[in-house]
Amino acid sequence: MIPNILNFLNQLSENNTREWFAANKPLYDTAKADFEAITARFIKEITVFDPDIRGLQPRDCIFRIFRDVRFGKDKSPYKTNFGASFNKSGKKIHNAGYYFHLEPNACFIGGGIYMPEPEQLKAIRQEIYYNYDEFSAIINQKDFVRYFASINGSRLSLPPKGYPKDFAGIEILKFKDFTTLHQFNPLQYPNDKLFDYSLPIFHAMKPLNDFLNRAIAL
Repeated sequence: MIPNILNFLNQLSENNTREWFAANKPLYDTAKADFEAITARFIKEITVFDPDIRGLQPRDCIFRIFRDVRFGKDKSPYKTNFGASFNKSGKKIHNAGYYFHLEPNACFIGGGIYMPEPEQLKAIRQEIYYNYDEFSAIINQKDFVRYFASINGSRLSLPPKGYPKDFAGIEILKFKDFTTLHQFNPLQYPNDKLFDYSLPIFHAMKPLNDFLNRAIAL
């Protein structure tokens, strides 16, 4: 399934036009069906350790391949990736969750929360400030460091206002996103090996997701 998906995406990246897409719609339909099957398996497996995503369907998680070209300079009509987000109620709910991304030479497994709303960001920073020892233990846990090294995301150049400059986690509070990122080559993990490889990575990010979701639920 993975080689077929990446083959389609490679061709799309070289022929990103509506005319080519229409002429090769069967290739897209097959790649999409393969990605839906992968997504369904991830839902089933992640639910084992995170029941919050129970009941999701692939359509709830998979992002559309069609780009919104209204505001950007790039007018290419299609994304050159397949992505799926697994969180409490699918991709439309803005909370911490899990993410799987297939793109030629840029495949990754991710998680956490991306671009939280201002009030959510404020709540996350406060939760980290009040419970920094707990947060630090999460991002320094052996399996977390093994897969992610640290958290990722855009950052402020200066610490946010309202926090003491000598706070031990002041650099963490600069983050505007609290995400994880693990790049990998899926062609090295055919068939069930993809899930054997990926699921421990998803499991390692669950404590971070739990912490972030607790913060924004307050």
